[in-house]
Amino acid sequence: MPFATVYPLYVQKAERKGRTKEEVDRVICWLTGYSQSALQGQIKKKVDFETFFAQAPAMNPNSSLIKGLICGIRVEDIEDPLMQRIRQMDKLVDELAKGKSMEKVLR
Repeated sequence: MPFATVYPLYVQKAERKGRTKEEVDRVICWLTGYSQSALQGQIKKKVDFETFFAQAPAMNPNSSLIKGLICGIRVEDIEDPLMQRIRQMDKLVDELAKGKSMEKVLR
């Protein structure tokens, strides 16, 4: 699935709860190491999630601190590395949309 298909849904979810596109971008860049321009480049290229994460400059070492439930599954228990990264991103966007402070979201 292309990352560019899901990205607008992340933004919509956050904006419905009073957060901004810039905050969503900050969370994604924190997790993946992409710069703002590189993130937009990946969206324009319509890369799939596997490529998006494979080309990520540097996954944040604190990503292992992302824990909790997403879709009824514990993020930290997901064995497939790609699916775990996807769910980590989902979790960060969820926390942002639920009103957590940026400091807490970014651990």
